[in-house]
Amino acid sequence: MKVSNFFPLSIFQDQIKLNNEEKINLINDIREMKKNSQNSDYKLNQASWTGDTQGYEYIYNNPNFNNLFVEIKKKIEIYLDFLKIDKEQIETFIQRSWATISVGNEVISKHQHLQSHLSFSYYLKKSTNDSNFIIYDDEKKNEFIPGLFGSKTLIQKKLIKEITFPTATRISLEVKEDDILIFPSKTPHSTDQIETNSERISISGDVIFLAKNTSLMEHLIPNFKNWKKL
Repeated sequence: MKVSNFFPLSIFQDQIKLNNEEKINLINDIREMKKNSQNSDYKLNQASWTGDTQGYEYIYNNPNFNNLFVEIKKKIEIYLDFLKIDKEQIETFIQRSWATISVGNEVISKHQHLQSHLSFSYYLKKSTNDSNFIIYDDEKKNEFIPGLFGSKTLIQKKLIKEITFPTATRISLEVKEDDILIFPSKTPHSTDQIETNSERISISGDVIFLAKNTSLMEHLIPNFKNWKKL
């Protein structure tokens, strides 16, 4: 018997090592952002604090984070190389970036970043018991009966005797402090819903790619230098 698996989703995972003094300074900066939240009524009780909703969506403009974003750029370039992208034909722009803080049972709900191309998450502070990164497969390519892999009643009946990679609709990806994940922004993702976050701090961001030259080219976004405001 032969089973072939096609069309994988590739999630980049690597580490960025900052020295302890730099990490402490960044953590303190992020704690100050949380303390000075500008839209605190927006945050629900069990939701993580997210800087993009609190007036801190351009964290890369803070010079204290310059070194981190130099390292993030290097990792994005490695990911593009893995996908065999010709980096000479595109320009890379970071649209926004923000910090998140999760304490206790606070979670980041399932969502996508549909306004960008690639997204990343860097784990500045994380213990082994803090929540991990959840990836969802909404397409369910192997679901030959509608509802087969997600139905509560079928799960209770144990119609599927064991969830494996071909039938899983969500995967928990273990991440450690200093890890960075890079993934297509359209990928549905969230955090685990657990009750042991001590103070999990991550830095997320959205990246978009523009064509340097769109002559005789379709699909890629033209460079904004050629746009005209209406």
